[in-house]
Amino acid sequence: MKTCSLCEEQSKKTRRGNPHQYLVKVDEARIFKGVNPRGFEEQDYLCMTCHAKFTRSTGKNDLAWTLWQG
Repeated sequence: MKTCSLCEEQSKKTRRGNPHQYLVKVDEARIFKGVNPRGFEEQDYLCMTCHAKFTRSTGKNDLAWTLWQG
């Protein structure tokens, strides 16, 4: 299925970008602890429109929003 326009925009958002209205959380957030301030969190999302899968990361070395293809 083709990715909807909202998900295309979502994949380009920065760290402060919130999920669009059709993205819902999947499972619990994964919390990675490290020496402060190195800890970060990852949360998976699923689009209810086009079924695209995203991971949002607060890690400074990761992309803020990762769109999973496949």
